[in-house]
Amino acid sequence: MASGFCCAAKTGPGYSSPLAAMNGPREQLLYVTCVYNGSGKGKPDFLATVDVDPTSPTYSKVIHRLSVPYAGDELHHSGWNACSSCHGDSSVSRRFLILPSLLSSRIYVINTANDPRAPSLFKVVQPEEIEQKTGLAFPHTSHCLASGDLLISCLGDKDGNAKGSGFLLLNSDFKVKGRWEKPGHSPEFGYDFWYQPRHKIMVSSSWGAPAAFSKGFDLQHVADGLYGRHLNIYSWPGGELKQILDLGPSGLLPLETRFLHDPDKDIGYVGTALSSNMIRFFKTLDGTWSHEVVISVKPLKVKNWILPEMPGLITDFLISLDDRFLYFVNWLQGDIRQYNIEDPSKPALTGQVWVGGLVSKGSAVVAVDEEGKETQFDIPEVKGNKLRGGPQMIQLSLDGKRLYVTNSLFSVWDSQFYPDLVRDGAHMLQIDVNTDKGGLSVNTDFFVDFGLEPGGPALAHEMRYPGGDCTSDIWV
Repeated sequence: MASGFCCAAKTGPGYSSPLAAMNGPREQLLYVTCVYNGSGKGKPDFLATVDVDPTSPTYSKVIHRLSVPYAGDELHHSGWNACSSCHGDSSVSRRFLILPSLLSSRIYVINTANDPRAPSLFKVVQPEEIEQKTGLAFPHTSHCLASGDLLISCLGDKDGNAKGSGFLLLNSDFKVKGRWEKPGHSPEFGYDFWYQPRHKIMVSSSWGAPAAFSKGFDLQHVADGLYGRHLNIYSWPGGELKQILDLGPSGLLPLETRFLHDPDKDIGYVGTALSSNMIRFFKTLDGTWSHEVVISVKPLKVKNWILPEMPGLITDFLISLDDRFLYFVNWLQGDIRQYNIEDPSKPALTGQVWVGGLVSKGSAVVAVDEEGKETQFDIPEVKGNKLRGGPQMIQLSLDGKRLYVTNSLFSVWDSQFYPDLVRDGAHMLQIDVNTDKGGLSVNTDFFVDFGLEPGGPALAHEMRYPGGDCTSDIWV
């Protein structure tokens, strides 16, 4: 069996349970979506393979780059053709990485099985076919289903209208089957989703209209109703929109959505970017769903910025496979946080580290406390490199002891908030995790500099392991 794959001979892909996954082999490779769109280079985006084996001579280096055929895609999130939801099916294997292109609406299918260190292009699903058969565009999150189909959330129609959002179904041969949701049950806005089949439920979140966010962030667009603040509760697998949770002002721009990994649990979380709250959603005694704010990131009063207050801007979070810890990033303020969630309704802060942000020492922006004292955060150098941008996408090792971090959000937003990031390129860090008492620290021996790419500085976004991870695998 190819190196990096986790499957036993008599089973399908992935692991029998989240706790079994925690005992899987240490990661050796990471696939990272890398973007040239928005850089002015006119080059196609690419998928980077990064060596994360500390015993390897190419440790913390990009060892392969697979450029896609077209420019202007904005490779963003990714998923697998099969994951632990298919673990009981020995006829299925995790062979293909699915790469939706957020702006062009193409979907690339990448063969990672033949040579995990050097993936190859297998198929391209063109936007014209998707639009013709479904009316959907702007694909974002991809999850495999136990049926063998693929489900991909789409954020709008081809003109960028949020009213055109919905869910695309591809079959196991990556042919368009149609929409997943029932007619008349499409979400008002689209973004991320997670399903919990034992509770017959799927929950999706709501970023905003592509016609708005693709032009950069504008607060007026929020006031104009072009961004979301809702969670959509769907029947699973029926595709009926059963309930809409209005998160209100405390839930503006709900992005990443995760259930606890234990498939028996009816609890999940969503990170709301603009409100900078972590919201818990849960099933009530009468079978409906409710929500509550369980973590709030206080905005910083600042000088020399576009607004008098700076939100944390929670852009990504994840949950350890044993459901003990929750991790999230504040892209603008610059810190990564670890919370113990053994009591899901009362997360306790157990670790925090600053690795960038707009209020770092040397920046023109300063934070001001209630007494008028000005402060900035100390940001470490790693292997002689000054950190840039803010922490954005994160991926956790199966055993929960290593947290990988990239710093590009979305090219047009990068240009707006961190112009130096577009000029100098993104980077990847490793954060060492204390899984006993809690705690985070920067690993000073690991640094991947995407500013040194042969094609010029690139923006690094989402990360995947060849054998699956805690943000792609769902158990049934």
